[in-house]
Amino acid sequence: MGWSAADIPDLGGKRVIVTGANSGIGLKTALELARHGADTVLACRSRERGEAALRLISDAVPAAKVSLALVDLADLSSIRAFADEQVKTPLDVLINNGGVMAIPRAVTADGFERQFGTNHLGHFALTGLLLPALLEREGARVVTVTSLMSNAARTLDFADLQGERKYSKWLAYGRAKLANLLFAKELDRRVPSVASLAAHPGYANTELTANSAKTSGSRIAALTYTAGRILAQSGAAGALPTLRAATDPTAQGGECYGPRLLARGAPVRTSLHPRADDPTLATTLWTASENLTNIHYP
Repeated sequence: MGWSAADIPDLGGKRVIVTGANSGIGLKTALELARHGADTVLACRSRERGEAALRLISDAVPAAKVSLALVDLADLSSIRAFADEQVKTPLDVLINNGGVMAIPRAVTADGFERQFGTNHLGHFALTGLLLPALLEREGARVVTVTSLMSNAARTLDFADLQGERKYSKWLAYGRAKLANLLFAKELDRRVPSVASLAAHPGYANTELTANSAKTSGSRIAALTYTAGRILAQSGAAGALPTLRAATDPTAQGGECYGPRLLARGAPVRTSLHPRADDPTLATTLWTASENLTNIHYP
């Protein structure tokens, strides 16, 4: 059995932002938050897909307080514009969920390698800019979604963060997800008045995994995706670790939640990567992230 969506407490009066809320884990997360009373902001890059998600949630939960706001996590100017509006209202929970997975090398609007730039630097900048709104709420939380694939990276290569010398799409994804985990832990150390947690979905059958298989073009990736559709848990189940980290009254800053059986199962506290609690690695990443984004936390 274990923890389920039925254990989410009443979220009436709480305001939550979910990035990448138009599909997959993000959409399932936003749906349950809205179902339990949260004023939920869908932070999406595509207006068309964001409006489709908005309609889906409104149809499923007619009384839902849900809205759409556009942001491109691969563009610091878009992140600043989004934050300039959202920071005006106190914020209870920020869920850093959006991202890309295992794509051919490309760069963001600011010239960063796209996986590192979107998955980590985009959320690093967004969180820093929204911090004043989080600090206005007692018990505020930030949940950053990482991945089992963080273990594909033993560490971060600070001499080649942008993958300019050598690029492997899966290694780049693993490094970006390790950066997410390190960021979540370091944020909790630096801003103790806001609980920062990490979560990973295990192996979930979502649009992100489907898109990765399509863009790969390899037979192995296609076979892996087909097998995953049979073996993986649903997107709704994959969202439960994020939901528990965001809403469980017993959850504490610095924790990471994931499926009990690593790839699937009810969400439990877990230790995901052997270097997750390495303060030197996290501090070095933090300094590099501030310098790259020009976002400096108080």
